[in-house]
Amino acid sequence: MGAHQHYLRWDQVDMSRRVAWIHPDEAKAGRAIGVPLNEDALDVLRRRLGRHPEYVFAYQGQPVARCSTRAWKQAVARAGIEPGFRWHDLRHTWASWHVQNGTPLQELMELGGWASYEMVLRYAHLAADHLRGAASRIDGTFLTHKQKPQLVRLS
Repeated sequence: MGAHQHYLRWDQVDMSRRVAWIHPDEAKAGRAIGVPLNEDALDVLRRRLGRHPEYVFAYQGQPVARCSTRAWKQAVARAGIEPGFRWHDLRHTWASWHVQNGTPLQELMELGGWASYEMVLRYAHLAADHLRGAASRIDGTFLTHKQKPQLVRLS
């Protein structure tokens, strides 16, 4: 691999199958990660087509090497986001949005390429609203068994 092995390359993207992948030697966890692409991600990739023959994200002919640049800080300010918001905070935002919209933690773990379930448990508290629906599945159960409730005891 070349000196820029950790930058997303077009040979790691299959837009027809809606997937990108990170090779094991490029991933923090040391294992390959398949990344399913939603329509928003595909739109970004379509806008990047033809800009560089090898790298998806390039600036002045070179792969984008850093994210915390003056351009990043200006974009954060234009978006009305508080100063100090870091590039990596986008990963936490993405994970939070998933949990708040009902993505199970096991699926989030796979989507985000986390090595362990414990790593995604930090987002569990965001699932409370989503779990309200699950909690209500047994509404009225006690009332229907008022005479002699059927209790289950684990040994």
